[in-house]
Amino acid sequence: MISFVLPFPAIDPVAIEIGPLAVRWYALAYIAGLVGGWRYALWLAQRPPAQVPRERLDDFIVWATLGVLIGGRLGFVLFYKTEFFIEHPAEIFMVWQGGMSFHGGLIGVVVACIWFALRHRIPVLGFGDIIAAVAPIGLLCGRLANFINGELFGRPTDVPWAMVFPMGGPQPRHPSQLYEAALEGALLLIVLFVLVRFADALRRPGLTLGALLLGYGLARSTAELFREPDALFVLGGLPITIGQALSLPMILVGILLVVRAARPARIGA
Repeated sequence: MISFVLPFPAIDPVAIEIGPLAVRWYALAYIAGLVGGWRYALWLAQRPPAQVPRERLDDFIVWATLGVLIGGRLGFVLFYKTEFFIEHPAEIFMVWQGGMSFHGGLIGVVVACIWFALRHRIPVLGFGDIIAAVAPIGLLCGRLANFINGELFGRPTDVPWAMVFPMGGPQPRHPSQLYEAALEGALLLIVLFVLVRFADALRRPGLTLGALLLGYGLARSTAELFREPDALFVLGGLPITIGQALSLPMILVGILLVVRAARPARIGA
């Protein structure tokens, strides 16, 4: 029997309201992730082998924003709530209410990266490594915004830090948004920083990108064990969530990129 439950901090999802203008924490989280990632990317671009001009990163922030927003929203619509949005198509554009898919956002950013790199004759994998290294900043901010919104909460539990979420019924639940912020955001950011700073990962094209895909796939699959699943289906005789199914290709591609990058040849060595 549960004797103690942490109260959910009922934070107003609207951070600033001036007349008809309302700025939500969700929007601020995405802005913070993009700006923080951009500043970190500028620092990374100065490290050897310095294949990406700083001014190109200034240009890419618009592309990245569009990739995240369009890909993330379309991914959420297609992967998670197709039937709902078929019945309420106008709500597809209401991004400020929440509802973004990392896997969709990843696809959007990958498309933007490849297109941008080819257009400006920048090494695709080298460019992708820099963008991958900064991606956990956006993940961290996004998961914190999920927590503030009280969405994407966890499964019922009796752990001492369980919370009752406003949209999750009376049962205490795992604050799985915070688990994901820690695993997919903070921990993955540290791991990638260590690879870049101490393992000279940027000299091995694809290593940082592969580590992001592998690390996120494993972190997300682990977090899904505590998160209330959107849907379950059977794969290889085992019930898995949509998040785990979408993470499996990421893990496989990540392993391939890491193995490829581990070969002896290095840029500028």
